[in-house]
Parts: sequence; structure tokens; C-alpha cells
Amino acid sequence: MSGTSYGACVLHVTPESHVGGPLALVRDGDQISLDVEARRLDLLISEAEMAKRKAAWKAPAPKFTRGYGVLYLKHIQQADKGCDFDFLEPDHVARAGGEPEIH
Repeated sequence: MSGTSYGACVLHVTPESHVGGPLALVRDGDQISLDVEARRLDLLISEAEMAKRKAAWKAPAPKFTRGYGVLYLKHIQQADKGCDFDFLEPDHVARAGGEPEIH
């Protein structure tokens, strides 16, 4: 990120909002605390409010029903794990009990 920022720059936060991570629960006007040294990003709402928002959250409708898009949606890993397909890991077949799904 050299040359793109004069201070802290947050590039990826996981789990992502698309899968129901905390960023999916942020609303306009919420305060967020960033502690770069501790590597923490916190939504400053009560536990009760967090639970209420989690209970109300709905996953977005999938954009794909077959092919590469479905493989991507079902098997891509979060950014902190490299955004790679989980079925490309050496031990995936053993953990999954067989070959990857074919769509």
C-alpha cells in the first residue's frame, strides 16, 4: 500500500459481511473502534443490540445457481486465509469425505 495512505489503512476484515461477519451488522451512525496495535476492530454497541442484529440478519441471495460462480460462493476462503478455494488444500478431500462437488 505504499503511497496510497498517510496513516493506517484497513484492507480486509474477516469474516466478511457477506457471510454474516460483524460488518454486516453495522448501521449508519454506529461507532467503530480501531486499535491497530492490538489488531482489533470493534463495533461499539451493546451485547443485546448485537444479538438482536445477528438474529435479524439474512444471508444475501446467491447470484449463481451453477458452474464456477457456485464453486466460488461455496468454497472460497476468507481473505485472512488467502481467498483460495478450500478444496485446493492438501487435506481437503480427507476432511470432506470425498471429491469436491460438481455443479
